[in-house]
Amino acid sequence: MPAFFLELFSEEIPARMQARAAEDLSRLIGEALAPLSPKNVRTFHGPRRIALAADVSAGVAAASTIERGPRASAPEQALTGFLRKHNASREQLRQEGDYWVLEKSAAAVPAATLIAEAVPALLRRFPWPKSMRWGGSSNFTWVRPLRRITCLLDGAVVPFDLRDGADDGHGLSSSNLTEGHRFHAPGAFTVTGVDDWAAQLAERHVLVDAEARKQAIRAGITLLATEKGLTIVDDPGLVDEVAGLVERPVPLLGRIADEHMDLPAEVMQVSMRVNQRYFALRTADNAAAPYFAFVANVAAEDGGATIIAGNERVLRARFADARHFWDLDRKARLESRVPRLDHVTYHAKLGSQGDRVVRLRRLAEIIAPLVGAGPALAARAAELAKADLLSGMVGEFPELQGVMGRYYALHDNEDPLVADAIRDHYAPRGQSDAIPTAPVSIAVALADKIDQLVGFFAIGAKPTGSGDPYALRRAALGIIRIIRENKLRTLRFSLVPLFAAAQIPYAEAVGKPAMDPGLAQEVMNFLADRLLVQLRTEGSRHDVLSAVFAAGADDDIARLLAKADAVAALLASKDGADLLTAYRRAANILRIEDRKDGPHAADPDPALLQEAEEVDLNHALDSMHDVTDLLAREDYATAMSRMSRLRAPLDAFFERVTVNATEPELRRNRLFLLHRVRSAMDRVADFSRIES
Repeated sequence: MPAFFLELFSEEIPARMQARAAEDLSRLIGEALAPLSPKNVRTFHGPRRIALAADVSAGVAAASTIERGPRASAPEQALTGFLRKHNASREQLRQEGDYWVLEKSAAAVPAATLIAEAVPALLRRFPWPKSMRWGGSSNFTWVRPLRRITCLLDGAVVPFDLRDGADDGHGLSSSNLTEGHRFHAPGAFTVTGVDDWAAQLAERHVLVDAEARKQAIRAGITLLATEKGLTIVDDPGLVDEVAGLVERPVPLLGRIADEHMDLPAEVMQVSMRVNQRYFALRTADNAAAPYFAFVANVAAEDGGATIIAGNERVLRARFADARHFWDLDRKARLESRVPRLDHVTYHAKLGSQGDRVVRLRRLAEIIAPLVGAGPALAARAAELAKADLLSGMVGEFPELQGVMGRYYALHDNEDPLVADAIRDHYAPRGQSDAIPTAPVSIAVALADKIDQLVGFFAIGAKPTGSGDPYALRRAALGIIRIIRENKLRTLRFSLVPLFAAAQIPYAEAVGKPAMDPGLAQEVMNFLADRLLVQLRTEGSRHDVLSAVFAAGADDDIARLLAKADAVAALLASKDGADLLTAYRRAANILRIEDRKDGPHAADPDPALLQEAEEVDLNHALDSMHDVTDLLAREDYATAMSRMSRLRAPLDAFFERVTVNATEPELRRNRLFLLHRVRSAMDRVADFSRIES
């Protein structure tokens, strides 16, 4: 198959847009060149180029099709519409029998012709998040000025340009030219295909593969850090961003001035990352190291000494700004900022941050004893949790909210447990973030997330589809992770009463005695859905949890998971698997027979149990009378043992008893018996939800 190659060379593309642009290019080329069946598609992206290589067919073969039109007796309007649809004339029609027939012929189209026709239109509609016009009066836009278009098919240029009527498209046309590194190898050179392109660019100081640049960055800065006995703070996002800023990664190490080393490590790291894209380093005891790593785009003749000195000078200025906020913020106690939160809007319908603090304090006091925390400490932490939002440091670096609150609380001689809870109450912020583990921190973190969920559900701002502007899915997952990963099975609590308690301040604010009584359960259902998603992601039996939850909307996550584990263990055994098969057979029979003359929702009459297998099955069901009590006592092992006793008599029943007996009273009684089987099992879990 001919080799197709396309490179779009421009001024510097924002790093955050590059990967998505490569994906869009692949998608659009796939759609536009679909008749050529592109295969082995590869994309590349970097600071000044996005590119694509693929194998395509040599062209589209000639083809003819026959389209049957309206009847010969059809109205003229029908025939006119048919001709318009197929862009045909009456002379092209012929009559076959009672119908008009159109034979359409399509000439063969070489791949180069199709590419030359498709690519200009594709480039004009390319979906950059932001794009710009430059020079002249052309309407053609690109993320940054587009300088070259390299388009080749088996090494030969596919000729086209971007003219569109009177629009000259900035005079851009396809060629076999590209350019190397802006500083080390400026100027154009010719390429013959993707492999030649990549090899020649490598010689000209450009790594075209983004993963290769990332690997070079990681390896380079790690080597420099190791030579100093240090480690790099892991930051995959920063590696991705820097890989989009440099074509030739040149890792370097700079030194941090001693006068700035007393700044909090988090302040130093965020300032370096946000302002300068520097990597933070740590010592062997995980303290901030007096060095920083960064990546240049050029290999300087002096080994980078001048570049390092310039970056050290810039960093001194950045840290001087940070020190200003650090010193200024500590002049006022954290608690002095709390009253000013009344003037900071949390949400137009949910009041101020001050209103939220009142709610958090109230809720944290309720949660504290449930998780082994002191209510007074939890209340104090909740009161101060949002105060650092009004600090200068958090105003400059919002990423440090909570973190700075802890530092300022410690400076004010607050209890260390309170200070830690201020820092931890936002956690976990993401899937890889650590959860709070101290009881006071757990209480405030749960209060924060519960208030967030209940508040936004109360005003109808629920997630829809992929939209979740208030991060409610993340809040729900945070509650789930805190409970699961802290193994709070000895500190048991139900969530629905907490959701209900979280509604009370909203009701009081509008003078109502109570809010929507169904809201708490709605939030619980949302939380259960997120738990199912989490289990599915982990590869666990999410269907079992769904079945257990459907049997009774339990609001204790630990109990739900424990019951689900027990049911999953039963189903993993031979008795459990056979029992599930028998349950499905019973449910299918009932579903069919209920449509005829159901429902058959009654207990069987013992006097009508004629066969020994019927009697045995009924006795087995009698022995399950205490399953509900066992579940309530959370003796799941015994409950599952009772369940497993059903397998043998149920198998024997289906093997030897005819459910649809000829005698109507026997048939109904046997259906009642199957109803009893289904009902008994459904007390444990809705087994109809178990996937095969």
